[in-house]
Amino acid sequence: MGLSSAFYLILLAAIWGASFLFMRIGAPSLGGVWLIEFRVGFAALFLFIVTVWLKKTVNLRAHWRHYAFVGVMSAALPFVCYGYAAQYLTASLMSVINALTPIFGTAISALYFRHGLPSSKIVGLCLGVIGVAVIVGLDPELLHTDSWFAVLIVMCAPLCYGIVSTYVQTAEKIDPIVNSYGSMLLASLALLPFLFFIPPTAPEDIDLVVILSVLALGVICTGLAFLIFFKLLDDVGMPSTLTVTFLIPVFGVLWGVLFLGEQVGWHTLIGTLLVIAGTIKTTGFSLKAAMKTTS
Repeated sequence: MGLSSAFYLILLAAIWGASFLFMRIGAPSLGGVWLIEFRVGFAALFLFIVTVWLKKTVNLRAHWRHYAFVGVMSAALPFVCYGYAAQYLTASLMSVINALTPIFGTAISALYFRHGLPSSKIVGLCLGVIGVAVIVGLDPELLHTDSWFAVLIVMCAPLCYGIVSTYVQTAEKIDPIVNSYGSMLLASLALLPFLFFIPPTAPEDIDLVVILSVLALGVICTGLAFLIFFKLLDDVGMPSTLTVTFLIPVFGVLWGVLFLGEQVGWHTLIGTLLVIAGTIKTTGFSLKAAMKTTS
């Protein structure tokens, strides 16, 4: 992996790690649904501009079902799960749970395609589950409050990612930028009706910081992040790009500590290491292979 690709990889991890920070800032006043509607809406607007600038053809009539499924399962539904949980959980915990995505993806793919898992992947699945159990089970605040329910909700997000990652293995191949715009557009439309029934949690608390956080969440953490992600896929391939999965919790925890004053206990560190180790075992990730320069 060249220096430029390594820079984009770290930048992507830092941006996606920051998404949990921005959700923690915006969720208490906007609530999960309004926050995520703004997130996917701003992302769709940004990607629309990029699509027009690059003269891409969306062909919404032919692919709207695909865009709808990907938009709901990869954006609307998991983002709302995070938006809800951000009212109760730390950015650190949410970023660690997000690292379970490859584990869920591997398990769901094995069930769907009906192929067995080698022992190494089974060990990885177990490590991931144990890691989350260590973080949640040994957190005194979660044990003595109702925040444990938010943990169950937020775990639905990597489950959704696992489902959509299995789906795209058999779906028609569509230009990545067009796919991103189409899915974000349909995600915003899917959430729109719920705005009439679910008001913002505390609109009187919306200030400039919240507004800027929502803008950053939509434009940078979603729209721009997708463009960087697809650039990395083109430049270095999936195995190297997969490295971002292990870096996101690092930045998620770092931003939470620096900007929100979150406390990170020993159980969080141990649980995070177990989740990352489980993800590595499940995906068969090789750092040596990832660091090779891709021509």
